[in-house]
Amino acid sequence: MPSLDDLRKRIASVKSTQKITKAMKMVAAAKLRKAQEMAEKGRPFSDKMDVIIQNLSKAINDPLNAPRLLVGTGEDKVHLCIVMTADRGLCGGFNTNIVKQAKNYFNKILKGSKTLKIITVGTKGLDQLKRDYGKYIIKKINFKDKKKLSFKDAETIGNEIVKLFKNKEFDKCIIFFNKFKNVMTQVPQTQQVIPAKKEEQSEQEEHTSYEFEPEEDEILEDLLPKNISTQIYKGFLENSASEQGSRMTAMDNATRNAGDLVEKLTINYNRSRQAAITKELIEIISGAESL
Repeated sequence: MPSLDDLRKRIASVKSTQKITKAMKMVAAAKLRKAQEMAEKGRPFSDKMDVIIQNLSKAINDPLNAPRLLVGTGEDKVHLCIVMTADRGLCGGFNTNIVKQAKNYFNKILKGSKTLKIITVGTKGLDQLKRDYGKYIIKKINFKDKKKLSFKDAETIGNEIVKLFKNKEFDKCIIFFNKFKNVMTQVPQTQQVIPAKKEEQSEQEEHTSYEFEPEEDEILEDLLPKNISTQIYKGFLENSASEQGSRMTAMDNATRNAGDLVEKLTINYNRSRQAAITKELIEIISGAESL
């Protein structure tokens, strides 16, 4: 049974931890407001860009002469997966949920005897993947030194993807991230960016057409790489809000659990102290009676 001194130290330690988790919850709550606002403002642009690319893909009549970034290589042998996680922990299941979603996809690809290539964005995803999938990881990217990710950072990753595609190193590119729903819920996403994934349309959307000024090839040459960077940046924004929401929830739970533990330890301490006092009184009385 722990001594009174051990219990006092344990209570003090848990209280110190409780102060830290409470402070982290407040910091996460403050950061969440701005991150959520940016994620919500970015969705209309990225979603509309994705719809335009999908419509262009459906309007292609001659795939052989269409831009490769739009229609792909025509093969389905090599899959490049971009796993986007955080560089920091203590955010509940945020990183684990993304990695779990990615692993399910990896296993499906490998069972189909296809080639898998992985680029990790964020150290936490790398830490969870390197043991089982280390041989498939071709590039490791992290932004530990940056407080805030910008579109330029997304463009760096987008340019790397385009470069690998032009070198014919993969056929399909998929990104993994968490979509922010609310503080309690973040939904893991699997989004194909190369080639453009064709979704079912309504009859009204089937007749959507675009007039190009200047030429179609000139616009698509700039628009298609821009779309990849845009979808990566959307993943950054969604991840940022999801990370803070998940951290806020995790730290709130940790603070509550610390409070419960302090209460239990205090009860245990008081009982032990009372038992020690009772024992001392009994010894004093017994000694007095023996005299």
